[in-house]
Amino acid sequence: MTIQETKLQGCFILEPKVFHDDRGYFFESFNQADFQQKTGLTINFVQDNQSFSKKGVIRAIHFQKNEYAQAKLVRVLQGEVLDVAVDLRESSSTFGQHVAVRLSAENKKQMFIPRGFGHGFITLSDTSEFAYKCDNFYNKESEGGIIYNDETLNIDWELPETAHIVSEKDLVLPSFKEFFQK
Repeated sequence: MTIQETKLQGCFILEPKVFHDDRGYFFESFNQADFQQKTGLTINFVQDNQSFSKKGVIRAIHFQKNEYAQAKLVRVLQGEVLDVAVDLRESSSTFGQHVAVRLSAENKKQMFIPRGFGHGFITLSDTSEFAYKCDNFYNKESEGGIIYNDETLNIDWELPETAHIVSEKDLVLPSFKEFFQK
């Protein structure tokens, strides 16, 4: 497996070695020892989540705060998404910056998003199935988010705004500046 750090410290793209034959394919999607050796990070995933979305659905910039912060390993099981990680660590040299990567069932790439980051995606294909491995349990009272079309973050979601499908909950999230002025 190839593991490459993005421009955001602690955020990695994982690309597995896929073995094809006349029966189909096989690949190792995660190996804790290999991940630790290549990144220096020790991760213990405790919760798996999965979502299904239609084309244009944006799952806004979500995160868990404080002791419920989560690192995530995300991948696409079916379809294609533009996956976005935003560095929300105020002490980081890349605070407020984001990275966007196309993840698909075809390319089998994954993104590791460390604690202290926001995360969102948009479905680019007709539908997508998206899987998340989390290193901490979800806690409703600790959820946070930033509006998907924030001017400071200036994320290019690749589809025209008229194609965006955003939940009512995500439409009322604060801007980046509003969140950090609290």
